Amino acid sequence: MADAGRIVVVFGVLLVVIGGALMLFGRFHLPGDLTFHSGSTTVYIPFATSIVLSIVATILLNLVFRQR
Repeated sequence: MADAGRIVVVFGVLLVVIGGALMLFGRFHLPGDLTFHSGSTTVYIPFATSIVLSIVATILLNLVFRQR
């Protein structure tokens, strides 16, 4: 059970670091991200960013779980 707590803490720290980096460097847009503007409304759909973050999270989690 202690291992599960450590994993949660590591995941939380990673989220804070990634969130801080995004705030410092601004939102990044990849070519597959869609943005729609209509008057004062803007809709942002981050398809490519979601895929990249999913791949990175998968690799990180696989590294964490394979060390056990």
